[in-house]
Amino acid sequence: MSAGFLRSARRPLRPDPECNLRVGGLTALSTTDYPGRLAAVIFCQGCPWRCAYCHNPHLLPRHSERALSWHAVNALLERRRGLLDAVVFSGGEPTLHTGLPAAIRAAKDMGFAVGLHTAGIHPRRLRDVLPMLDWVAMDIKAPFDDYPRITGVAGSGERALESMLQIIASGVAHEFRTTVHPDLLTRDAILDIASTLQFHGARCYALQEFRAQGCTPDRLKTGAPAQHIDAALAHTVSSRFETFEVRHS
Repeated sequence: MSAGFLRSARRPLRPDPECNLRVGGLTALSTTDYPGRLAAVIFCQGCPWRCAYCHNPHLLPRHSERALSWHAVNALLERRRGLLDAVVFSGGEPTLHTGLPAAIRAAKDMGFAVGLHTAGIHPRRLRDVLPMLDWVAMDIKAPFDDYPRITGVAGSGERALESMLQIIASGVAHEFRTTVHPDLLTRDAILDIASTLQFHGARCYALQEFRAQGCTPDRLKTGAPAQHIDAALAHTVSSRFETFEVRHS
């Protein structure tokens, strides 16, 4: 998920009753958040998980005094029609918001392809929006039985597993990805994740190195080498997927 974005200096307007989406930020143009397409990225405010390596910690609270109104976002998208290919809903965690389906419909009505970045926190709402999506990327935090160590939330692994299975079953173009910090995930843990994804039919996987930008725990910022996904590990994992990528910090 991208770290840089625009913020409003004012409190939000009253939300559209059909699109009650809390927006914490907006990137007007991204070349990296939707594969092969120019996209605007809408960062939804709020996430109940507390992953130590999160590089958007200001998006974790459910409310922000610096939030953008959906009206402002909608106006920007209208101006970008014909200039952008896609809109990506990111976060935070977009599936927390009951207004997400209406926001997706609004973007599609403008002619944009729609992508979603999710951690799989809310499987039921993810199931509801999957048929509306053109592409979805899901963060896989750890082996599913080890999720609480990363997220700080009991039962998070079960939710993530359910969401992962829904994405694969949906047939929607997808990417699963894991952020790797050597103090948080061992080589065996990464291979465990890859094996589980392969077993269930995932086609696209990425390993991305931890980025210190925005991360608050000093122990993580000082504990990771500049590049820590070695070629041997990448080769082993890549053989299990149709598409595989290492994203270096």
